[in-house]
Amino acid sequence: MLKRKEKSGMTLGRFSAALGLGAWLFLTGMPASAALRSVGAVLQVKTLEDGVELRLRSGARAKIGFVTPEVLRVRISSTARFEPDASSYALSAPPPRAQAKVQQQGNSLELRSSSGVRVLIRKSPEFSLAIYDAAGRLISADDPARPTAFDAQEGAFETSKRREAYELYYGFGEKALPLSRHQQHMVMWNADVPDYAPGHDPSYQSIPFFIALNEGRSHGLFFNNSWRSWFDMGKTEPQRYRFGSAGGELDYFVFTGGPERSPARVLSDYTALTGRGALPPLWALGYQQSRWSYKTQDEVLRIAREFRQRQIPADVLYLDIDHMDGFRVFTWNPQTFAQPAEMLSALHQQGFRAVTIVDPGIKQDEGFAIYRSGRDAGVFMRNADGSELHAKVWPGVCAFPDFTSAQARDWFGRLYAAPLDLGVDGFWNDMNEPGVFAADGFDKPAIELGPQKTLPLDARHAGDGQPGSHARYHNAYGMQMARASFEGLRQLRPEKRPMVLTRAGFAGVQRYAAVWTGDNSPTWTHLALSLPMLSNLSISGVPFVGADVGGFMGSPSAELYTRWLQAAVLTPYFRTHSNDVSAPREPWAFGPEFEAINRATIELRYRLLPHLYSLFEANERSGLPPMRPLWFAYPHDTQVSLIEDQFLLGADLLVAPVLQEGKLQRQVYFPKGDAWIDWWDGRRYEGGSLLTFKAPLNRLPLFIRAGASVPTQAVVQHTGDMPRTPLTLTVALGAAGSGEVFQDAGEGYGYRQGQFRRLAIRQERGSAAGAQSWTRLQLDIPANAGFQRVAALEFIGLEAAPAELLIDGHAVSEGLRFDASTRRLHLTLPHEGVKQIQIRP
Repeated sequence: MLKRKEKSGMTLGRFSAALGLGAWLFLTGMPASAALRSVGAVLQVKTLEDGVELRLRSGARAKIGFVTPEVLRVRISSTARFEPDASSYALSAPPPRAQAKVQQQGNSLELRSSSGVRVLIRKSPEFSLAIYDAAGRLISADDPARPTAFDAQEGAFETSKRREAYELYYGFGEKALPLSRHQQHMVMWNADVPDYAPGHDPSYQSIPFFIALNEGRSHGLFFNNSWRSWFDMGKTEPQRYRFGSAGGELDYFVFTGGPERSPARVLSDYTALTGRGALPPLWALGYQQSRWSYKTQDEVLRIAREFRQRQIPADVLYLDIDHMDGFRVFTWNPQTFAQPAEMLSALHQQGFRAVTIVDPGIKQDEGFAIYRSGRDAGVFMRNADGSELHAKVWPGVCAFPDFTSAQARDWFGRLYAAPLDLGVDGFWNDMNEPGVFAADGFDKPAIELGPQKTLPLDARHAGDGQPGSHARYHNAYGMQMARASFEGLRQLRPEKRPMVLTRAGFAGVQRYAAVWTGDNSPTWTHLALSLPMLSNLSISGVPFVGADVGGFMGSPSAELYTRWLQAAVLTPYFRTHSNDVSAPREPWAFGPEFEAINRATIELRYRLLPHLYSLFEANERSGLPPMRPLWFAYPHDTQVSLIEDQFLLGADLLVAPVLQEGKLQRQVYFPKGDAWIDWWDGRRYEGGSLLTFKAPLNRLPLFIRAGASVPTQAVVQHTGDMPRTPLTLTVALGAAGSGEVFQDAGEGYGYRQGQFRRLAIRQERGSAAGAQSWTRLQLDIPANAGFQRVAALEFIGLEAAPAELLIDGHAVSEGLRFDASTRRLHLTLPHEGVKQIQIRP
C-alpha cells in the first residue's frame, strides 16, 4: 500500500521450408549494449531418458525433455552448466521426468512422448523446434526468421515464436491491461505503482505464464526466470511473439493442454509444477474491513460494534501502519494501542479476526531489539561492498532481511510469535516489491520507476546456496517474504492455516499468500479494470485474489462504492480499504438507503460462502480457481474471448456487475452450450444469446447454470455462526448436471487426514413412454460428523408448482413451498438420509 507521498496453424511444410533463413543479430528489449547472437546449429546430440541434451555452435547448451507426457521443458544456457531447479523459487518441487522416444534422421531430431506429443528439432542452419499434439496439429513453433539468441557478456536471452493471426493470450498475473494480452508488450519487474493508469506496466506481481487460445484449442507457456524479463505478444510484429530476459538462462515449459487442448488442463499442469493455493481458513473468506488507518484501539472496537449493531456481516478488521510504535514492525503504539491483547480479545468475543500489516523494512535503531537481533544474526541484505544495506521506508532508514536465505526466513518467521500470542489472526505483507523512498538529499529526477524506488540492483542475496544480485532475485523477494511469513506461522501454530496477504509476488506465490491488486483508485475506470486483472491473476495460478473495494487512493461516490461492492462480492478475496485522506468507507457511511443495499450485497456473500469454500477446496486438488473468465470454461465460443465485464464463480454462477456510472441496465451474454437461470426471478435463458437486463442499484445481475447444484445458507453475521446454520442445496432445473459440497472444520489440517465430508448431487432428466418429462435428483450425503446439516433443497427454474414430488419413491405434500415470483420450490428434508428426489411437472 502506498502511503502519503514524501515531501521531498502453420503447417510442418511451411515450418521446414523457412528454416533456411540465416542467423540474425538484433537489438530489442535489452540494454543498448546487448548485441545478441544466434545460439547456432546443433553440433552434438546426447540422448536422455526424457529427451536430448545438445551442444550448439555458439557454445550454448540446450536440454529438451518431457516433464510429463503433456508438458515439455526447454532449457538453453550460454554457459557450460544449468542452474538448479530451485533458483527461481517458482517451482514447488523438482519437476519429474517422462520417458521420450528419440529418433534422428538427417537434419532432424524427433522426440515423442507416450501420449503422442511430438517435438521436431532442426539441427541446422539454426537450432529450431516445433511441437505438435497427438493429432498432428501444431502447438508452438520457433520462428526461424528470429532464431533464439543471447549476449554472453550481458547475459541477455531472447526467443521468438510464430503467432497465428487470431491467437489470444491470457494470464501474466495482474497487469492493468485488457483481458487478452495479444498485441501487448509487458515487463516482469515488481514495482510499487500507486494510482496506476490502465495500460500501465509493470506492476506489483510478476508471473511470466500465459495460456494461448486459438480456434478453441489452448496451450500454455511458463518462463522460469526471475530476472527482469519481457514479453512482446505480437505488438511489434503481429506474426510472432517474443520473450526474453536480462540474465539467467532461457528455461521455459510448454503445456500442451492434453488431448482436448483445454485451458483447464493447461492450468492444472502449470499449478502441478508451481504449486496450488492451500485451502484458506473459512474466516478469511468473509467480508473484511480496512483503512489506513483506524488510529486507536477504541476506534477499532467502535467499528466492530457498528457492524454488529447494524447487522452487517463481517469477519475481519485490519490494522495498518499506525498501530505500530514509530512504524517499527511487530510493535504497538503505546499511546493509541496501549492494550492490544484486551482489544483483540474483545474483537474475538464479537466474532472478529484481526489482521496486522508487516513491512520488510526493519528500522535501523540500536534501541530496537528486532534490529539488533537481525544484525547479530547476519540476516540482513548486503551492499555490493559487503556493508549492511540501508534504505528509507516508513520508519526511516531500515535494514532488509534477505528472504532468499533460509536463516533469514526462519528468523523473520519466529517474529510472528509475539503478535500471535497477543491474539492477532492474520498478517498483511506490504511494500515488499521491495518499494523504498528516495534517500534524504536525493537530487536526481524523480522517475516513476527509477532506481530510487527499490533496492540497488548490485545488492547481494544468498539465494539459498545460489548467491546472486538483487537484479536476479528482485522479482522473488516479495514471494520469499510471504514464504517466510507462511512457514513461520505454520511452525508456530501448526493446528491453524495461515492467513497471509501479499502485495508483491512471483510465479508460485499462491503457495503462501492471497494477493490484492495494490493501490487502485476510486474511479469507474478502475472498477472496470479490476475484473480483467483478477480474472487473469486467477488463471495465472493465484486463486485467492481481490481488489480494494471503492479504490484505495481517495473517496468514491456512494453509487461507485455500492456498485464496486456488488462487483467484488463474489470475488475470492473481499475487502474494503482506503487511504488516510479518504472519507469514511464503511458500508453504512453513505446513508441509510445505501447502507440497506450494501448490507444485502454482503449478505449475498455469506449466503454463498459454503459454495465459495467448496471451490477453494477443489482448487487445492485441481488448480482450477474459484474466479474464472468466460473463455476459460467456453473456449470454443468465440463470442466470449474478449468479454471482460462478466465472470464465472466456479462453473455454475455467472456474475455480470454494473460497471458504469448511472447505468440501470446492462447487456449479458450467455455462453453457448448451457442454459442459464436468473438467480432472482428464476427465468431461463439459452446459451449463445445476448440480452439486456434491468439492473437497479440494489440488484447484481447473477445467473446459475441449468443443471447446477450449489450450497447456500441463511445469513450469518460471521463465519463462526456457520456450524449452527443449516445448509440448503439450490438446484437449477432444466438440464442434466451435478454438484459437490465440501465440509470440514473450517480451520486446521484435519481434512488432509480424512476429517471432512463431501456431498454429491446429480440431476437427471427424462421421460417415460406416454408420460410427461421428469427430473430426478440423486443425493449422496455421507453420515454427519458435526458438519453443517443439510436441511432443505430449493429448486429454481420452475414455471409452476410441480404436479408431484417423490422422496425415495414416496409422494410428499408437506414441507413444500412454491414462490411463483422467483420460480422457486422449497423442500424441507425429513432427514439427511434421503437418496432420491423426483419431480413431475
